[in-house]
This record gives sequence, C-alpha cells and structure tokens, in this order.
Amino acid sequence: MTRSTIFHVCARTAWDAAKSNGFYRGSTDDRRDGFIHFSDRTQIIESTETHHGGEKGLVLLTVATARLGKNGGALRWEASRSGRLFPHLYGALPVTAVTKTQDLPLDADGHHIFPPLPET
Repeated sequence: MTRSTIFHVCARTAWDAAKSNGFYRGSTDDRRDGFIHFSDRTQIIESTETHHGGEKGLVLLTVATARLGKNGGALRWEASRSGRLFPHLYGALPVTAVTKTQDLPLDADGHHIFPPLPET
C-alpha cells in the first residue's frame, strides 16, 4: 500500500525539540514498539481519539512519504490487531519530511478539532 501523505499526532513540546535537532524519534510508546505510528487520512481522527483522547498540547504532523528519503527510516504498512493496515516508520522522522504542522485544540466536549485533511 502506498500513500503520498500520512499523519502523526504528537506533543507540541516533542515536535519543538525535534525541530532543533532535525529528527523526530517518536513518543515513549513509539520507541517501546520500535517504530513511529502513523495513520492515513481515513484513520487519523479515530486513532487520535483512541490514543490521545482529551489530551492537550497536541500537534498534527502532515508527512510527505516521498520526502522520507534515505535519511529517514523504512516505511511499512502493517496490520493492526483489527487487521487494518497502518503506516509504521522504522527509524527517525526527518523534520524535512513534514510539510505542515497544525495545533489540535479541544472542543467543549474534549474532542480534538481537526483541520480539513488533504487527499492522500
């Protein structure tokens, strides 16, 4: 499976730190699992609610898969426990592969407010 654009949600503080050294190495959960978890546009909202529901200070990273290049890790589409295929990056994410960042505020009910997502 291929997509030109994939998405990742992380803490704003983690992204700001990554910008200063050129690479994002993932969350504690990502590092435990051995890869950075990504989603496509049909998965990102549900994934965020499942794994980051109600969490403040998050940012949505829009990533161009073509920009991962030789300095990024290997991108693999792998089945989750439910059988759905999700993109996993084995290695660090170069900040140069991120085409857009957007804060994810919470609405009055504690759900993240997503911007319109580009077609992938």
